Parts: sequence; structure tokens; C-alpha cells
Amino acid sequence: MAVPSQVFELIESTVEGLGYELVDVERLPRGLIRVTIDKEGGITLDDCEKVSNLLNPALTVDNVDFDRLEVSSPGVDRPLRRANDFVRFVGSNVHIELYTPMTGEGLPANGRRRMDGKLLAVEGDEANPTITLELITERLGRTPSEIAKAKAKAKKSGEAQAAPVILNIPFKDIERASLLADLDFRGSK
Repeated sequence: MAVPSQVFELIESTVEGLGYELVDVERLPRGLIRVTIDKEGGITLDDCEKVSNLLNPALTVDNVDFDRLEVSSPGVDRPLRRANDFVRFVGSNVHIELYTPMTGEGLPANGRRRMDGKLLAVEGDEANPTITLELITERLGRTPSEIAKAKAKAKKSGEAQAAPVILNIPFKDIERASLLADLDFRGSK
């Protein structure tokens, strides 16, 4: 359910006035409004409490109909919604889903709609920038166990790395994107 523009603007001005970035606002069933915030260096529980303590009375004074307010961090797989989000995370690994499959050199013949890669650059005008992505090619069409086996096999046989696949994706073609969480639960060796 969409949040009315006046409510969004109230939440945005309050959050940004406290020095945080507004990532998302969702209106969910049973009267829940979920606000996602971020800042350089990450969000703490104290940050969420600070924003909640200011937003709760502000929404009540403006007669916004809600029963519960939830303020949280975007998590390790932070969504990327605006062009500025992409600019901020240049150099990070991202997951991108397109509206329609993209075809080209290094991609399957029938195209690719979902892809993982390293965000190399954001170029062009602010209204419609182009995202430059270096595909993580070992992830194309494989499960995590197949990826691990392929890496081990290539390392053992000394296979040369394939040339990187670089894609230029118009921002308007991106349906959804998020940071790619690179978690390793095995510990360091």
C-alpha cells in the first residue's frame, strides 16, 4: 500500500533533519508504517529509537492514521532505489533485476534479467544515468554449490580467467537492485 505524498514528505524531512538518509517508507496491513533509514557507517538501535521518538508524535500531530511505527536499518542487502544510492555504493557487489532481459556479448543467448556484479561507475545525467556493471560471471546460471565447484576446478587446473563482462545498464531499465551480501560463516583461515 502506498504512503500518501504528504506523509512521505513529513517522514523524509524529519529523518533528514536528524542527519539520516531515508531509504524506504512502507504502509503495511494492520496499521503498520515501516521506515527504513541509513547513514554512513551504519545504523544502531539508538539511531532507530531516536528517529522513532521524533516521528511518532509528528505523525500523531498530523493526524496520520497508523497503529504502529517501525524504524529499522536497511540490512546487509540494502535496496538501491535512487541514482544517488548507486553513486554511494560504487565498488560494491550488487544484485540487479531488469524489467526485460538484456542480451549481448558474455550473456546467455536468450538474455539475462537477473545478474550479480561489481558496480564500477554511474555516468550520465542525473535524470537518467547509466550503471556500469562488471558481471560476476561464475554466478551466471549456477547454484552456490556449482559456483564453488567451478572455482575449485579452475584453480586446480590453472585455467585462465575469462575476460570480464562489462555491461552498461540504463537506470530506467532497472526494476529492483540491492547490495549483494558477501557473508562467510566459515571464519578466517
